[in-house]
Amino acid sequence: MEWVVKVGGSLFPKKAIELVKSLKSTKILVIIGGGEFADLIRKYDDEIEFSNDINHETAIDSMDIMAKLLNDKIDFTKIVYTIEEAKKTSNDGFIPILIISKLLKENDPLKHSWEVTSDSIAAYIANLLKTKLLISTNVKGIYTRNPSHQDAIFIDEINAKNLLTFDESSIDLMLPKLLLRFGIDCFVVNGNYPMRVLSIINSDRNHNFQYTLIKGGD
Repeated sequence: MEWVVKVGGSLFPKKAIELVKSLKSTKILVIIGGGEFADLIRKYDDEIEFSNDINHETAIDSMDIMAKLLNDKIDFTKIVYTIEEAKKTSNDGFIPILIISKLLKENDPLKHSWEVTSDSIAAYIANLLKTKLLISTNVKGIYTRNPSHQDAIFIDEINAKNLLTFDESSIDLMLPKLLLRFGIDCFVVNGNYPMRVLSIINSDRNHNFQYTLIKGGD
């Protein structure tokens, strides 16, 4: 495998399915976010406050549900539960979609907090596999502030150290710290346009679209 591709839960169902189908010929592992299931858990937590451990566990369960739903609609993907199974599935010519709960329960490497989402989990898996990392979301990339504000400025490249000063962005708050710890870079791109994702994976330098490169390595 060459890439870990995190598919944003905000793209599910149709755009997420379209995106993965467009990546059939690539050597990737897919991790999908918890989408509306995870959003509901966060909403309930805001209302009556569950423990961090339960929030973390159930948000991960949401990712598992989304992975199974995504896999059901694509004939060249397979659900996998371990790194070894992912490698074998990729070598067999399929795209593995990772059910993350088993691996995280066995290792528990990440903080139990809303600062950690599928973005950070994807970075953790990319480090284990020694692959490149791409996060597909529903915006172009990283902005100086929420892109709903008129004065928000798009950022095409940023060092992860600088991202640590941001209060919010289109990625989770823990991701920059992990990119620095692991020494890896991360592409953030709008997954509503599958050719943009494919262009980055294929190292196509002739693209004319915007994305953000977060530099975590040297």
